[in-house]
Amino acid sequence: MSAYVVVLAGFGVVVLLTAWLPMVLRQLPLSLPIFCVALGALIFAFPDLPGIMPHPNEELAVVEHLSEFVVIISLMGAGLKIDRPFGWKRWRLTWRLLGIAMPLTILGLVWLGENLLGLSLAAAVLLAGALAPTDPVLASDVQVGPPMDREEDEVRFTLTSEAGLNDGLAFPFVLLAIAIADETSETSVAAWIAYAIVWKIVAGIGMGYLVGRALGWLTFHLPNRAKLSRTGAGFVALGITCVAYGLTEMVRGYGFLAVFVAALALRATEPGHDYHQKLHDFAEELERLMMMVLLVLLGGAMTGGGLLAALTWQAAAFGLLALFVVRPLAGWIGLIGTDPPPGEKAAISFFGIRGIGSIYYLAYALQHGTFGNVPLLWSTTGFIILVSIVLHGITVTPTMRRLDLRRKLVERKAARA
Repeated sequence: MSAYVVVLAGFGVVVLLTAWLPMVLRQLPLSLPIFCVALGALIFAFPDLPGIMPHPNEELAVVEHLSEFVVIISLMGAGLKIDRPFGWKRWRLTWRLLGIAMPLTILGLVWLGENLLGLSLAAAVLLAGALAPTDPVLASDVQVGPPMDREEDEVRFTLTSEAGLNDGLAFPFVLLAIAIADETSETSVAAWIAYAIVWKIVAGIGMGYLVGRALGWLTFHLPNRAKLSRTGAGFVALGITCVAYGLTEMVRGYGFLAVFVAALALRATEPGHDYHQKLHDFAEELERLMMMVLLVLLGGAMTGGGLLAALTWQAAAFGLLALFVVRPLAGWIGLIGTDPPPGEKAAISFFGIRGIGSIYYLAYALQHGTFGNVPLLWSTTGFIILVSIVLHGITVTPTMRRLDLRRKLVERKAARA
């Protein structure tokens, strides 16, 4: 039997399940990512199949580009969802998470990596940088609704905007790990600050804004016959994503950051237009399909590719501390002095979902630097993603329902008063 035919049939099944499963799982304490990973793990657990699925480290380029594509599509969808205008005060909780919580998370994970896992400084910084950002791909259950949904509560908005921005802002630490692995000198540290922090962030934001505004003008403000919105084609979102990402990478900016900023700039061009809904719907459907494919492969890598083969009790402890202590504590510290109720602060701090972005960063860095304990890095990352998918997938629905109910009760009491 042709392997191509088997893969084609399997892909067809995945497509059908991608459409059907969200409807079936909606009322259950399960999420689509949990099912995807379990399906892949089950398929490749059969005795004849192990060996067909390679370890991610054997196909770094494929892993990097596949995860990269899923992340940028997710970032476009996340940016198109946000109705809240960009601003310092309106996004105050987001800035707290990016400026305080994420650096604290990285520092905590670096310390644990060196002292608990016995990693070198370069490997510890790489692991921390890869695990620092919350994942836009797997966080759909805690994100805001579609464009013009008008229900952007602080928890969903903060987690959506954080996931959109911190993927790009974690990249400097991945580049720092590569620089340390190459025996950094003081001169190269200065160069890293100027290039990885200043230039690449400024270029990412600037290119994203320019592309978003330019394509927004082409989409909404050209003469009626020529504007892109008249096509009604949702796949324009894919074109916008690739243009923003590609042009920014050409000038050595952070493409992840540019895609999210481009989506925000596009929304700002004509915030109330119905066409945003079509762009968002296409991006969401493509993201869900690609996410399911990638997570099935991730589950297969765990059972058939030996992804977790190097997992030790220290690595498991590192993962549990990262999810249950480091991120929640850093998030709580970052939100000190802000006005959300304690329950909402706890939810924002706890739902720091780790996922596809971490895979991308690890695959990228391992192609550009020489690191020790590579199997341990992969096993630790895979374990954290697995626990995050299960833990957050089971708890997110009841938690968000409880917060929504509490918020509505408070609003009713305020209305009566």
